[in-house]
Amino acid sequence: MTSTDNDNPAPIRVAVVGAGPAGFYAAGHLLKDSAGRIEVDMLERLPTPWGLVRSGVAPDHPKIKSVTRIYEKTAEHPRFRYFGNVELGRQVSREELLAHYHAVVYATGAPSDRPLGIPGEDLPGSWPATEFVGWYNGHPDHPDLDFDLGCERAVVIGNGNVALDVARMLVLSQDELAGTDTADHALQALAQSAVREVVVAGRRGPAQAAFTNPELRELGELTDADVVVDGDELERALAVADPNAGVTAKKNVEILRDYATREPREGRRRIVLRFLLSPVEVLAGDDGRAAGVRLVRNELVAEPDGGLRARATGQSETIPAGLVLRAIGYRGLALPGVPFDERAATIRNAGGRVLGEDDRPLPGEYTVGWIKRGPTGIIGTNKKDAQQTVDAIFEDLAGGRLHEPPAPDPTELQETLRARQPDLVSYAAWSEIDRHERERGESEGRPRVKLTRIEEMLRVAADELPTG
Repeated sequence: MTSTDNDNPAPIRVAVVGAGPAGFYAAGHLLKDSAGRIEVDMLERLPTPWGLVRSGVAPDHPKIKSVTRIYEKTAEHPRFRYFGNVELGRQVSREELLAHYHAVVYATGAPSDRPLGIPGEDLPGSWPATEFVGWYNGHPDHPDLDFDLGCERAVVIGNGNVALDVARMLVLSQDELAGTDTADHALQALAQSAVREVVVAGRRGPAQAAFTNPELRELGELTDADVVVDGDELERALAVADPNAGVTAKKNVEILRDYATREPREGRRRIVLRFLLSPVEVLAGDDGRAAGVRLVRNELVAEPDGGLRARATGQSETIPAGLVLRAIGYRGLALPGVPFDERAATIRNAGGRVLGEDDRPLPGEYTVGWIKRGPTGIIGTNKKDAQQTVDAIFEDLAGGRLHEPPAPDPTELQETLRARQPDLVSYAAWSEIDRHERERGESEGRPRVKLTRIEEMLRVAADELPTG
């Protein structure tokens, strides 16, 4: 590696593409463990950092969002720079990053959704949950979406925490929403919602559901909604024992059995949890909009490896619904020029090292988070995941295998970005946006009132934007 002398080695410059939890954990590990050599520049497509902590975590989960305090400490590090409102493939290319940095870490997450692949899923009124989540969280890509909440029943396809989040958001009372950072446009729409029942349907059984215990348990604590589980249906779904069921799954079953003993109360909204159902068609009404879902009933069948899979039976049922949300997983998107595994929807990598077509590591290219391993785990999972990648970077640095950029000057790329993106957002500019949102929220008894349009954000941050 290039160095000025043995006692004063030259800085190692790292670009992190993506400002979500994975990117910030990677930056934090790099700055903490580098003995002063590492300089980190973070590039983010939006003006705002924090990724899904800001735009994915449900608004009624403020404790989870408090993890940003850790990221703020990283952002304030003297060897860290933030470049918001910059997109890889638009204002800067992969090749340009490699010309300026010894390592590039891709941390772009999994921003898209997994489709069901069934007829009718693209009908009006049938939506990916990713867009509904972005809408109520004020993501700048989704403020103008128009969800028809004038129906009495919604169906959510999926048996994970995202499915529970969107179901819960549809039945929260105005009082429960009032103290959250739910986007204003969503608060208004949800206040006028006619939805009284949300059916959450999963293709496998209750012991295979991907709910975490706290998420499932809190459904029973809603002030104006009941959780409905049919006891007979639940026990039929549990008739085939799952030898791989862990502690979380067993606790979920206990919680579900408790729900099955509860009588729903008159006049309250309800979340109905169903299992062993696979959607086969979203049905259209006379107006051409989604009017229901046809589902096939499944049975669990033992696999040779001891696991269970859901197998369709000859029985089916139709659930009328004016809103259909699919929550069967997030999906990563390819980045310009970066090797991508289309089937897994992840960057091709081994332990965080990006792999070329010959399956050999590409010097200086790394990945972390969901775009590395797929959309699994909780926010904290990204910390260990990022450490694995950072360890690989340090191993390559020690072994002389790190990339050698021809132009590692820290000011050169910054000037290029400023020229191509006049509205380049620094961390100081983001801090102005953050302060503005918090001040608006304080007057309303809320954590913040989010700005949902980029032009609004830029106006607030104007004093901290480049001046030419």
